[in-house]
Amino acid sequence: MFRSARQMKFSFAEPPADLARRGSESSLPQRGPDETFSHWCRKLVRDLGLIDLEKRVVVEWNPRMRSCAGRAFWPIGLIQLNPGLSKISDSEIKRTVLHELAHLVAYERNPYRSIKSHGLEWQRACADLGIPDETATHELALPARSLKRRWKYECPECGKAFERVRRYKGAVACYDCCLKTTGGVFDATYQLVELSLS
Repeated sequence: MFRSARQMKFSFAEPPADLARRGSESSLPQRGPDETFSHWCRKLVRDLGLIDLEKRVVVEWNPRMRSCAGRAFWPIGLIQLNPGLSKISDSEIKRTVLHELAHLVAYERNPYRSIKSHGLEWQRACADLGIPDETATHELALPARSLKRRWKYECPECGKAFERVRRYKGAVACYDCCLKTTGGVFDATYQLVELSLS
């Protein structure tokens, strides 16, 4: 029989004792699977009655992450964490794990429906995991990633310029000009011209 988190006698937000004893950031792995957090997440989803998800959940550290605190991948059940979280606080790591786990729970409960990533289903999962006031975004001091824009395009009609990180692969026209004359349908008259970016 499925029981909601509100009917259970313990708090999902409380991690096992060994998470609290991990101590300094040097004791946290900086890449690869984290068995302690993976085990904690498996217990949480098992307590929610999501046995199939319990078998798939894995938490890992991804050193390539920059400004993003964490990511969740469903249906494979993977949660990736930014190692920069270890420089902020243990409570932020735990909160991020629960935030991402709520995504997996929401999609696991609604496998055949199109749901919003931070919609009602996710909010319900957050409440069931003990973080009912969770928000969709964070304001953590994680370094932002800046990418150099190497490509510049210009509309031959209005002169509006566009800078891009990646080169356009196909023909692209100025949307504003197309909107005025063709209702937004592509018109080669307004096809963007590639310029050198100095």
